Amino acid sequence: MLIIGENIHIIAPKVKDAIENRNARFLQDLAKRQVRNGAHVVDLNIGPQKKQGVAIMEWLVDAIQEAVDVPLSLDTTNAAAIEAGLKRCKKQPWINSTSADPARMETLFPLAAQYKAKIIALTMEKGGIPPTADGRVQIAMETLIPKAMEFGVPMENLYLDPLTLTVNGMQDQIAATLESVRMFKQLADPPPQTVVGLSNVSNSCPNAGRSLINRTFLVMLLGAGLDAAIADPLDKKQN
Repeated sequence: MLIIGENIHIIAPKVKDAIENRNARFLQDLAKRQVRNGAHVVDLNIGPQKKQGVAIMEWLVDAIQEAVDVPLSLDTTNAAAIEAGLKRCKKQPWINSTSADPARMETLFPLAAQYKAKIIALTMEKGGIPPTADGRVQIAMETLIPKAMEFGVPMENLYLDPLTLTVNGMQDQIAATLESVRMFKQLADPPPQTVVGLSNVSNSCPNAGRSLINRTFLVMLLGAGLDAAIADPLDKKQN
């Protein structure tokens, strides 16, 4: 299974500070540690960054590529920043992510096709996340896959994400996510790939139990046929 290292995320105070102060050494070390511990791809989450997104993404891509020789995942809602990063990536890049929102698809699927990037597609619309596997599969089958094909994105570059909700108070959603992963594989030939944000399952849970929850859910997902996970490679128990 492919691991996308999640640790360069602007929500983390130290990462935010390093990005704001252009502390490349801190971020390069974090990227190196993720790769040493099994990350095949390093995600670069810079947040929305409406004003400085392009400059930040260009700087960050250059800095991380000096440190590690793996593909990078460009994680922001700023499409201009994503394209700026795509232009600088030396290895096949990832776009994280589009939803079924028409404006997002019509911007990001063409970029994925143009730069031969892999793209994560969330099975959600403007109205939110469907509560059932059938609802998520319907979005994938009727919207995401046709739109990807329309813009020339091959199925091997399309990673469907059924969206993982926290088990804390939403236990029924675990079954919906697992069933979605199973069903996605039946939607096309060749089938699209599948990915989840693993740590989401333990959001708002006590820290002491988060690793165990993540590991348990990962085993269940692998049994359902999961191809990739955005996860913490520094969690040695998980790996």
